[in-house]
Amino acid sequence: MKFVDEATIRVEAGNGGSGCVSFRREKYIPRGGPDGGDGGDGGSVFLVADSGLNTLVDFRHKRMHRAGKGEKGRGRNCTGRRGEDLLVRVPVGTRTFDEETGELIGELLVPEQQLLVAQGGFHGIGNARFKSSTNRAPRQFTPGTQGEQRFLRLELILLADVGLLGIPNAGKSSLISKVSSARPKVADYPFTTLYPNLGVVSAGRDRSFVIADIPGVIEGAADGAGLGIRFLKHLNRTRLLLHLVDMASIDEKETLADQVRQTQNELGKFSSDLAERERWLVLNKKDLLPEAEFESRREALLKPLGWNGPVFAISALTGEGTQPLIHALMDRLEQLRLEEVVPQEPSGMEAEDDKPWNPLD
Repeated sequence: MKFVDEATIRVEAGNGGSGCVSFRREKYIPRGGPDGGDGGDGGSVFLVADSGLNTLVDFRHKRMHRAGKGEKGRGRNCTGRRGEDLLVRVPVGTRTFDEETGELIGELLVPEQQLLVAQGGFHGIGNARFKSSTNRAPRQFTPGTQGEQRFLRLELILLADVGLLGIPNAGKSSLISKVSSARPKVADYPFTTLYPNLGVVSAGRDRSFVIADIPGVIEGAADGAGLGIRFLKHLNRTRLLLHLVDMASIDEKETLADQVRQTQNELGKFSSDLAERERWLVLNKKDLLPEAEFESRREALLKPLGWNGPVFAISALTGEGTQPLIHALMDRLEQLRLEEVVPQEPSGMEAEDDKPWNPLD
């Protein structure tokens, strides 16, 4: 199925039913009085998060979504039937914007969570409600109000704990296919990944996390070059980034450190918050280099960067080094989740060690 992460739709809530003007007409009951009932409320439109969906492609074909209208009131004080609500199912992680104003209406992050996007119209009042001691035969009624009508822009942002980042052909798809059941396209040429992929990684009994692979980021991506900038938004909800480096890359124009800086710069242009997110370096394609040359390249990479964060050396093709990486990621994610649930209170004392958290220490 084609991956689509943006769509524009129109939603129309149902109009409220009008009130009724009616008078009781029965034998032997003269001057029965007003008995016109109220109309029914119009149906509303709700978006519902569905864990079984992972794309917005269906909204490319069906753009109009209408809820039911409220029925008119009837005589004998009969109230009109309420319009049926419309539930529009969307993938978990969908953000909804008003297309005309740009206002963020809300986002759906939990399966079966609902978001009201168009309120149904209010019902009209029948003439029985206008009866009073001075107005014994009212002929007043009110029409139902119109339901909300909106153009919505749906934007899907994948929910993942870890995001893979790097230039094209760095081995991101190979890594996600090695550590999870995801099967993205893998080939020996750049830009084999054309859309994001999600994989669930198991780190033992009842321990797992979700990892996201996006197309490679090239120079000028922030200005629209390549595919990576379009999908960088899918890293917004990740807790941690893995920056993959192709250690076997041979480029006379730029060093490995330059490649890392280039990706980091494009990330900063796209989002300052994303650029400040915790990031680990993963040195890939260890199997293609002799150990001495690999260590030489590793030092030539880390020293110019002044890197003091976690560093892992792996081979995404053979799986070497991936298990220690997985368990270190799981330990760190559990720590981050715990900090989100139970925020630490400031103690008023300086920490003894201000170095970034390193699973290898």
